[in-house]
Amino acid sequence: MEKVAIEKRTIRDICKVASMFTKLPATKFWVDYDKEADVLYISFSRPQKASDSIMQDDGVLLRYRGNNLVGMTVLDFSHR
Repeated sequence: MEKVAIEKRTIRDICKVASMFTKLPATKFWVDYDKEADVLYISFSRPQKASDSIMQDDGVLLRYRGNNLVGMTVLDFSHR
């Protein structure tokens, strides 16, 4: 029974996150999480090949190719 409860919680958590995906600037994206560094990487283009990046005050690095946002790096992700 415990396995079923864990699976139900996992499905619920994934659905909560997935509902936010519709607000992203792209319909295809890749997400990687480095647990040791506590950094989340989101790429809206593969290969990303950013030509510029902007570090925001909140610890989010926005990566651009020209005027197009191609990715984000979120520092201290688990604390957000």
